[in-house]
Amino acid sequence: MSFQRTRMSSDRTLMSVIRTSLSLISFGFTIYQVFEKLRDAGTIAHAAAPRNFGVALVALGIAMLVIGIVYHVQFMLGLRHEREAMKAAGLVHGESHFPVSLTLITAVILLVIGVVAIISMIFQVGPFG
Repeated sequence: MSFQRTRMSSDRTLMSVIRTSLSLISFGFTIYQVFEKLRDAGTIAHAAAPRNFGVALVALGIAMLVIGIVYHVQFMLGLRHEREAMKAAGLVHGESHFPVSLTLITAVILLVIGVVAIISMIFQVGPFG
């Protein structure tokens, strides 16, 4: 049971990273969009600083998400390796397995959305440009 608790703990940590990254990405994208709309409406002349700040927040959210995903994958591989070693030594039973982490799948989907958003923001193309 300790392996399952440890895995769930790792998933909770990744969910915290997802929550923070999502906040950074969405807040940065919102800042970018607001100032782009104000610039398009002619309310402000140049929106370089807020635009750059929005892009920086999205980039920070993406970087944090990448680091969180890499850490999670490395941790889970180490946990699986440790479990296999304990199984070979006869200390644990080998019936249960680690199913695919839905949290990791969600993190990868958010990463793809974040990358599409930042490409759209930088090159001003696509569905968000």
